Amino acid sequence: MGRLSVIDEMFLRSHRGLGTPIAMQGLWRSSEALEVELLTSIHSALARGPLGRRVVRPRTPGARPWWRRDIGAYPLSIEAAPIPAAYLLEWADAAGANLDPTDGPGWRFSAARLDDGGTVLSLVCSHVLADARGLVLAVDRALAGESDYVVPPPGSDWSDARAQWAIVAKGTARALGKLATQREVRAELARPPRLSRSESVATIRTAIVTVDTHEWDEAATSFGGSANSLFIAVATDILRSAGYTEPSIGVALPIDVRGDAGIDNAMSMTDIDVVASDSPATILAKCRTAYLAPMTSPAGFPEELLGVLPDRLAHRLAEGAGERDVLCSNIGVIADRIADLGGHRSTGIATRALHPGLTVAQLNRLRTRLSGYLCRSGEEYTLALVALDPQLFGSNSALLELALESIARYGVTARAW
Repeated sequence: MGRLSVIDEMFLRSHRGLGTPIAMQGLWRSSEALEVELLTSIHSALARGPLGRRVVRPRTPGARPWWRRDIGAYPLSIEAAPIPAAYLLEWADAAGANLDPTDGPGWRFSAARLDDGGTVLSLVCSHVLADARGLVLAVDRALAGESDYVVPPPGSDWSDARAQWAIVAKGTARALGKLATQREVRAELARPPRLSRSESVATIRTAIVTVDTHEWDEAATSFGGSANSLFIAVATDILRSAGYTEPSIGVALPIDVRGDAGIDNAMSMTDIDVVASDSPATILAKCRTAYLAPMTSPAGFPEELLGVLPDRLAHRLAEGAGERDVLCSNIGVIADRIADLGGHRSTGIATRALHPGLTVAQLNRLRTRLSGYLCRSGEEYTLALVALDPQLFGSNSALLELALESIARYGVTARAW
């Protein structure tokens, strides 16, 4: 538990420029102004909580990086003057810069008063520190005063390296056998990289909407699906309505595999293909089959191989793994302790990914066109959308309009943040 997983290290390489930069963000809204004393106490709790850590890279070849306790944090950031409520997403989009999971700090807590009298809070962390569900758990545990992270002794690096190399040697031998005999496996490793020379900052679009849980669930049932399959149906419909013309849309589906309240990146991936004729019912059937067959590592090589290879080679081997046209991440239920901060009930909670500093070159290497993140707080579902194709999605308002129209097609009324 104290060492980084293969997935953690993939996000660590991304942080260092080998891949797509990703940060997780939680957003919390209130119709009231929150006291500075309350915000300060939340900031202190977060620093003492599970997010208060950073990565230590061992010098022993093959040993996995490990976590060291680190309560250092960026100061609490509060905007000096209220910001327009209509500018909320632009403010939130800019909150993920300069996160450093190695030298710290890897997270930031910010607040802004809105010109409608309310407050918006943003908590962002490097994806190395936590996945989306892990970030929610980290906040809940921090507010409960918990911090129980155990750091492994550095002297165990040699034993960890031996164990990793043993796994790699055994698994690689099997994979090489397949490589010699199976043409499709060789083709998987021979995918040419997608290149671009541009280093300008990429343009992404964002939108957030909320719906009534009962209305959403009833609509899902009426179409023979589930809340999750309706989420996937809406996301793929948005992409198709934006002008995506391929007959089939590949959808990546994260699977939460954590067995405890740990915040680490505890997920695997699976996928389905969605065609225009699919309904929430047929999508549900596809999902049930897909969840039984998670994706495997490239060409059957053991995933531990990525931990013993040089960073650039490891990135090359895993590049594009898990990417599909659409990502649909169902975060689940937000704890009441988060929804009710110091007696101030939230009027909206959203979770999503940010891509701070994403360049056009990095964007052009992505297959993903649209990412969706669904969470539930009280009697509301919140759907956060991040569009990664500026040609299909010309503006935030265009993305929002497509989302509202798609949700309405299923008889559900959505409200924009």
